[in-house]
Amino acid sequence: LPLPCHSLPPAFKLPASQPSPTGPSADIQQLPNQVTGVDTDPHFLIHVPQKEDTLCFNINEEPGVILSLVQDPDTGFSVNGQLIGNRAGSPGQHQGTYFGRLGIVNPTTGFQLEVTPHNITLNPDSGGPVFSWKDQASLRQHEVVVTINRKRNLVVAVEDGGTFEVVLHRVWKGSAVHQDFLGFYVLDSHRMSARTHGLLGQFFHPIDYTVSDPHPGSDPTKTDATMLVKSHQLTVTRGLQKDYSKNPRHGAEVTCWFVHNNGAGLIDGVYTDYIVPDIF
Repeated sequence: LPLPCHSLPPAFKLPASQPSPTGPSADIQQLPNQVTGVDTDPHFLIHVPQKEDTLCFNINEEPGVILSLVQDPDTGFSVNGQLIGNRAGSPGQHQGTYFGRLGIVNPTTGFQLEVTPHNITLNPDSGGPVFSWKDQASLRQHEVVVTINRKRNLVVAVEDGGTFEVVLHRVWKGSAVHQDFLGFYVLDSHRMSARTHGLLGQFFHPIDYTVSDPHPGSDPTKTDATMLVKSHQLTVTRGLQKDYSKNPRHGAEVTCWFVHNNGAGLIDGVYTDYIVPDIF
């Protein structure tokens, strides 16, 4: 059923709906080939342009846990994500976790956005309008612009801040995942403050590391190596992940150095430091 129409507060401007684009928006086509983000089970991809390389790690936590992805203490801007479980295909099967709910906040303008695979809600605490992923819309609240691309993704652009993309993943026949979920990508972060943190935010600024001594790992088809980063010596594994920022259905393969044990040694502190109580 179509969602009822909502009257927007004066701060919002909602242009007339436009036809759904047949391909990625022009803005996304102009982006770098690789971006930083998190997707699927949840795999974190950290693009390091200074080294033309990508680092990756997983976070293994229980459904319902909320993780801090981006936190800028100078502006209060934040992005948190809540994990959901994959409905196991058979009893005893490993239940992966995926992001099923994202909360994006820009407190200087009172902006809140809650995104799930079903709905997109603006300012939920004050009864703001609700959109479906079937909608095509663009709206502005002060310096935040949200663009919903029907059944594909949405882009949040903050003036003098960052630009972020939420990718919609729908279950399809034959998929290993049995529940719709979301991916989250950082398209532009160069105006975020130097104190920005979070599982993704801490990598918005250059990170220095060296990789040496590549050799066959415990899996002979993969290469292990020694990484020196943040005064830690880690064993890392060369692997493949997928970046869905440009192609939400099929994605693009990205070669990366995989950091084991929930990113231990690469991320600041331990991953449980990033568990937060609320989505906003």
